[in-house]
Amino acid sequence: MAEVIDVGGVDVHIEGEGSETIVMLHGWPDTYRLWDAQVAALRGAYRCVRFTLPGFEPGKPARPTSLVDTVALIHRVIRTISPDRPVILLQHDWGSIFGNQFALRHPQMVSRIVCVDVGDALSPDFAAQLGAKAKGMVFAYQMWLAMAWIIGGKPGDSMSRYMASKLKCPTDPAMISSQMNYPYYITWFGGYGGYKLASPGQAQCRTLFIYGTKKPFMFHTEGWVNFLQRQQGSKVVAMDAGHWMMSTHAQAFNDEVAAWLAAGRAEKAGGLAAQAAD
Repeated sequence: MAEVIDVGGVDVHIEGEGSETIVMLHGWPDTYRLWDAQVAALRGAYRCVRFTLPGFEPGKPARPTSLVDTVALIHRVIRTISPDRPVILLQHDWGSIFGNQFALRHPQMVSRIVCVDVGDALSPDFAAQLGAKAKGMVFAYQMWLAMAWIIGGKPGDSMSRYMASKLKCPTDPAMISSQMNYPYYITWFGGYGGYKLASPGQAQCRTLFIYGTKKPFMFHTEGWVNFLQRQQGSKVVAMDAGHWMMSTHAQAFNDEVAAWLAAGRAEKAGGLAAQAAD
């Protein structure tokens, strides 16, 4: 049975038990329910914490939120649910952007990161590697969603659901609305505090990066993948899947995440045992 607490007007769902806490961050056009299969697989060994980003909640008023305020919300959630121990971040899409920005600002509060499909997408190297066709595709879908935010109402919702279907998003269309699109509006038009303070860097903790290969372009650079592959304890997994592999390929995804987390636990336990022997 999940416990639900209110943090800053956001419902935070807590389920499972264990010495480590996993905080799950979703992106567009999802809610905390994106992680249902992962909570079912991990709650026996980990404390799973998830929430819906402000303004993404179906049936609730629009709540466009700046980068600073989004990072502050993540900080408040983690400080509330795990005040004395760092957490593991499991992040996808915009959740990867926001989670990385949080980890850069508060590295002592994050032990490991499972980063899904969106990597160093804010880096200058990423912008440089995109070809003209890929840049055109990024502009087209993001501007479409930004315009749907501006239009709003039923027309904006229809535009958002249309784009979700074109991107093969498995989320129930009834749960998708234009008010989820504010990150794209902020990206292209500014407002609501903007994203200009976003760092182009990546958090330096141990990372499992899982990405889907069935996409017209990637949301990471080969340089970042090569960097992770050289780091002890980090790992890169390419899955024969699209952007939402945690839903479409849940079993394989869960197996990869669980194995990597368990390996990290075993390594930590071995290190502590060695220290005790000394």
